[in-house]
Amino acid sequence: MERRELLAGLAGSALIGTEVRSAAVSNSFLELKAWRLHNTAESQPSRISDFLAHGLAPALARSGSTLAGAFSTAIGPDSPCYYTLAKYDSLGAFEVSLSKLNADSEYQTQLEKLGSGVGLPFVRVESSILRSFDVMPQPAIPSDAGKQPPRIFELRTYESQTFLTLKRKVGMFNHGEAQIFERLGLRPVFFGETIIGPRQPNLMYMLSYDDLAARDRLWHDFGADAEWKKLRTTHGLTDPEIVANISNLILNPLAFSPIR
Repeated sequence: MERRELLAGLAGSALIGTEVRSAAVSNSFLELKAWRLHNTAESQPSRISDFLAHGLAPALARSGSTLAGAFSTAIGPDSPCYYTLAKYDSLGAFEVSLSKLNADSEYQTQLEKLGSGVGLPFVRVESSILRSFDVMPQPAIPSDAGKQPPRIFELRTYESQTFLTLKRKVGMFNHGEAQIFERLGLRPVFFGETIIGPRQPNLMYMLSYDDLAARDRLWHDFGADAEWKKLRTTHGLTDPEIVANISNLILNPLAFSPIR
């Protein structure tokens, strides 16, 4: 197989080896937003869902970016809450997209519609900017999402003790942990290091499963895996050395979400 064919094949895979990453595809930047809502006569969940589907998603596409995913909290605090994942090719592309959104008359009309209903459309919006890992520089956005039954998703946040210990944990994912996930069938959606956002230093990643029973089985298999046991007990890579706290959410995709 020629080198260009090898790189093309790797670029289409979920995970890309770091030794060929720079030649294959660049790291993307992800904006993860939490839309904090409440259940009242203001109908915040339906108003935000309508805005995301008919306002934000098409506006991002017109700006050259992508609304990769939209989710609701199934298990986690502060429900109801929606999460959106937007993808940008670079920080420069992110800036261009913001400028285009500000000048987009259709998008501005949707913003006016969102704020014109009874009461308030949301409680608060929180945002984090993530730089994708070398092992998975682009999020996994299926091309046939509408033909597949919706999965469940797990969003995990790992806080680290220092920026140097976070670097070691990111390296652990790039050089072993993410590959074990894929081998065992824990399907990664994205991996990202938070560069702007709360609770730093931290990283976030998302996995998908067919259902909760599959999640329980896959995590059991992961915990029992010999390669993982060896990696997690390596000096300098144990949880007490590089992971201060882990939190997670179980999410369901919204009907219009490309990742579903």
